[in-house]
Amino acid sequence: MPATPPSVQLYSVRDAISQDLPAAIARIADIGFTQVEPYDFVESADALEAAFADSGVAAPSGHAPVIDSDAPERTFEAANRLGIRTVIDPFIPSDRWQSADDVEALAERVSTLADDAAQFDLRFGYHNHQWEFTNLINGRPAYELFAEQISSEVVLELDTFWATVGGVDVPTLLRALGTRVQFLHIKDGKAGGDIATSLPSSESALIVPEALAAAFKEQTPAGQGDVDVKAILDAAPHALRVIEFDDYAHDVFDGIAESFAWLKENDK
Repeated sequence: MPATPPSVQLYSVRDAISQDLPAAIARIADIGFTQVEPYDFVESADALEAAFADSGVAAPSGHAPVIDSDAPERTFEAANRLGIRTVIDPFIPSDRWQSADDVEALAERVSTLADDAAQFDLRFGYHNHQWEFTNLINGRPAYELFAEQISSEVVLELDTFWATVGGVDVPTLLRALGTRVQFLHIKDGKAGGDIATSLPSSESALIVPEALAAAFKEQTPAGQGDVDVKAILDAAPHALRVIEFDDYAHDVFDGIAESFAWLKENDK
């Protein structure tokens, strides 16, 4: 396993967090995690700060909706309070990745936010879903254009499952992007067939409609699905591994533990 131990996106255990945040964080720590990636952490900063201290975990990165925020400084201040060093916006919907102008506007906004974050001694980045790759502009994936236009200060967190669903050769993409990708979302599951075109193109992709619930619950621990996780890890040895499940048919803590064990055995 790389020198830096893996992290876990706390969205994976959102139901447990909604019931008992400290207990959920403690259970993550009991699996062996020393790092976590919180989501929507601004309003829950007090509770997260206490839970992190009690469980002995750190948060090198965190997700927050900053791109559309009127007050990004609130997010950056909360990040500093929690020890987060990289703030990542997790989502801009498909309808805003349709044209060259769309991509240019997003690239400019993200680059400006990276400059703003630097004033707080932070870095700023973006996390993808599948539509950034399936939406083509003049025959090229929107994500490719985005990566060309963002400033060198912008961090990329590549969700390797959704990039695979989007039809990308993820190891090749990682080698092309190099150290611009500082974080990898590690998840596995069914990635073929018509899943990319049948999934919704908005935040409801994460709040799963009943008709698509089965596809999300088919996500698996690392190494048990269609994603070539080992090749992905080998292509980005520098990037922090962040285990995540959008949904899971079984106990998600067990799934996270299985992914953690798989990484320990295979990420060398």
